[in-house]
Order: sequence, then structure tokens, then C-alpha cells
Amino acid sequence: MSPAAKIAIGGGIGGLMLAVAVVSALHRPPEPAVTILVPEDEAAAARQDDLARCRTITMPESSCDAAWEARRRHFFGKDNRP
Repeated sequence: MSPAAKIAIGGGIGGLMLAVAVVSALHRPPEPAVTILVPEDEAAAARQDDLARCRTITMPESSCDAAWEARRRHFFGKDNRP
């Protein structure tokens, strides 16, 4: 291989390394995720307690059916519909 070809290959590799260094220096790291904490009211805490209790029972219970239905309505956004 001729000396000119070696210089050209070395220059190409050096240029590629320089381009990678510039791109990685200019690349901004992703912003950290922001967690929004919504304070729960006492009614929501009571519903969560009911749902936790209803998960463990095996017999049908009307209060558990009502709690699960309220949770379904809240999840699907049907609470605020007219």
C-alpha cells in the first residue's frame, strides 16, 4: 500500500472519530422523568381499602360488587358524564 493511501485511510478514520466525538459532545442527555403525586382524599383511601379487602374474598358480596363497579366507572371515565 502506498504512503498516500495510508495517509488517506488515517485521515478518514481520524475524521470519523472527530465526527463521533462532536456528535456525542453535542448530544443532550434525556430529561429525568417527572413524577406527579396527587394527594388522595379520605374517600379514595377508603375505596382502596375496600378493593384490597375484596381481592381476597371468594364469595360474592354486594359491597365488593359496588366497589369494583365504582372503580370501573372511574377507570373508564364514566363518572363525569351527564
